Amino acid sequence: MTQLLGPFIPALLGFRPTGDLGPLTIYTSKRGKIVAYPKAPPTSPPTYYQTRIRNQFRLVASLWNQLEQAKRDQWNLAASRINAAIHGYGLFTYYQITHNLTPIRTIERQTHTSLVP
Repeated sequence: MTQLLGPFIPALLGFRPTGDLGPLTIYTSKRGKIVAYPKAPPTSPPTYYQTRIRNQFRLVASLWNQLEQAKRDQWNLAASRINAAIHGYGLFTYYQITHNLTPIRTIERQTHTSLVP
């Protein structure tokens, strides 16, 4: 059963919820209404590919947490200097998942930062 939640919910929570929040899945409709419905449990276990991707992201998160704060600051600084809608962690994740050095080198050159040795 889908239910439309009034505009007071974002004001009450202090943010516009999207995704799973407690027992609900919430999104904003094309008309700007917040829609919530009970979270659906998975009907089957995760596939090999899903597990592999999730483990890949866990590894990236672990690598990020192992970085020295100064290095994390460099990634955040570079992301803010390119005026992208991405934080340093997202930029770091992109590089770790794709290993595509070309855009990282371009960002380093444009932002005068050193991200990858």
